[in-house]
Amino acid sequence: MVRISVLFLAFAFFSCGSKEDKSKENVQENTSGVTALTDEQLLDAVQKQTFKYFWDYAEPNSGLARERYHPDGVYPENDSNIVTTGGSGFGLMALVAGIDRGYVSKEEGVKRLDKIADFLAKADRFHGAWSHWIDGNTGKVKPFGTKDNGGDLVETSFLVSGFITVREYLKTGNEKEKAVAAKYDALWKGVDWQWYTNQKNVLYWHWSPSYAWEMNFPLQGYNECLITYVMAASSPTHTIDAKAYHEGWARSGGIVSSKTKYNIPLILKHNGAEEFGGPLFWAHYSYVGLDPNQLTDKYANYWDLNVNQTKINYEYCVQNPNKNAGYGPEYWGLTASYSRNPDGSIGYNAHMPSNDQGVISPTAAISSIVYTPKESMAVIRNLYENHKDETWGDAGFYDALSLGNKWVAKRYLAIDQGPEVVMIENYRTGLLWKLFMNAPEVKQGLTKLGFKSGKYGI
Repeated sequence: MVRISVLFLAFAFFSCGSKEDKSKENVQENTSGVTALTDEQLLDAVQKQTFKYFWDYAEPNSGLARERYHPDGVYPENDSNIVTTGGSGFGLMALVAGIDRGYVSKEEGVKRLDKIADFLAKADRFHGAWSHWIDGNTGKVKPFGTKDNGGDLVETSFLVSGFITVREYLKTGNEKEKAVAAKYDALWKGVDWQWYTNQKNVLYWHWSPSYAWEMNFPLQGYNECLITYVMAASSPTHTIDAKAYHEGWARSGGIVSSKTKYNIPLILKHNGAEEFGGPLFWAHYSYVGLDPNQLTDKYANYWDLNVNQTKINYEYCVQNPNKNAGYGPEYWGLTASYSRNPDGSIGYNAHMPSNDQGVISPTAAISSIVYTPKESMAVIRNLYENHKDETWGDAGFYDALSLGNKWVAKRYLAIDQGPEVVMIENYRTGLLWKLFMNAPEVKQGLTKLGFKSGKYGI
């Protein structure tokens, strides 16, 4: 697999009603005349099945999320024990959602969370940051690339947002729960965000004990990395100056876009994808905990930003300029995932309107349900009711589909399954958003960077 943001270097260079009310909505009959699931029942079926990725199919020694899960048991380079740092952050939030919904008992869930914390405390760290991949058996770094064998600050920020969510969920519980919450609090405070500025007004993605700063990847927006700056500014132990956000990430205001597509404003310049916007995970990864509702700074209204990106992605698929079979209102959503190679084999690609390979990724529409509930439910219902035999497996919908080519990648990736569970929960109850946004350090960090949120009193 290729890191998505590196791919771009090559390319470019709903607050909901009550559960009772919702359970009465959209009772339909499918083509066989059998009464279909309500929207609420269907969402619960998808959320519960996808949760299994992080519970039943987690890496057994660490309890963390495997980078990938192949139901057929055939893995590249025998890496079934490789865990993903960022995907595990989404997985921690998914565990909180699963515990809260009763998919597992709170006692079982806390035991798993405790195991994970103990593993991460002993795993390799690089100035407090974890590597992109970790060997689940040993806790040692598994290089993501030759020079990518050290700290990965972006993946660490996804992981740490999960830490804060877990801490907030457990901190008022019984003695065991409070003890686990304290472990996650200590883990997050150990990340040296300041180190990763390399003494400049910007954050850097990588640092290696062997290659130092040779990866040379400054985080300058817009892509999936907004949460990295929020976490760095929120740190009570190793915080960054706000100049790193404004001069580095926001490029001293250069991040703002005046472009529109389909008469929809893009608002910010998407790196390497300024015409249509990037792959839809850019509207997901930073926002599994960071609630974009009413969230603004001097550059953007983040709700509008994400809704607009999603609608542009939807409109592109509906208009379907490449005439891909099946694309339309019930079959849309382009993001990074497994992909269909020209010879029909399975590869990996950052799908987006400007890089359309005829492959739909279910996580794109499902994880966008907070932004486009009607359009997202149409995809979920279509796949579940009309294509379940081809697209549904042990841990929910498979990762990538090209139904026009009768092709499905019957595999899963943590970074795709995690946002599905979390964003469905945020759509249903807002639980993960509430936990993360109400953390005192997060409020302080957002204020430091100039954000405002009427919803959370920031």
